[in-house]
Amino acid sequence: MNGKKHLKTKRIIIMETELKIKKLWFDDNKIFVLTDDDRELWQSLLWYRQLLNATDEQRNHYTMSYSGIHWPDVDEDVSFESFFYDDPEPVGISRFFHTHPELNASAVARRMGIQQSLLAAYIRGTKKPSKERENEIMNTINQIGKELLSVSV
Repeated sequence: MNGKKHLKTKRIIIMETELKIKKLWFDDNKIFVLTDDDRELWQSLLWYRQLLNATDEQRNHYTMSYSGIHWPDVDEDVSFESFFYDDPEPVGISRFFHTHPELNASAVARRMGIQQSLLAAYIRGTKKPSKERENEIMNTINQIGKELLSVSV
């Protein structure tokens, strides 16, 4: 190879994310948009805690740009690209932590003896835990629950 390094290249596909939105609405824990070509797209609000907890008035006050939607009253942004994600709804461990924000993920990770960044990646959905690791996480949470139930004041 005459001393030269050969780099592997990755093919990256950049999706056109600009959408023309005819209608935007909320239902249950989801945000929906209707595009100008009549596609109905949705995204889970579990990914967007401030928007999930916003009032109707705050949700109705938004602006759109070439790349997404911004809610200034709650400082939340949803990219148009996110409406095309493979998993618009958190699942498994990710869903559990998103539906129970009272859990301190950092404390759970410390208790388990795993890196906080790893548990955070599971919660964000950027990494998927093995079935064994998922069981370990849930067993730790169940143990915390049992300890809380035994507390008497």
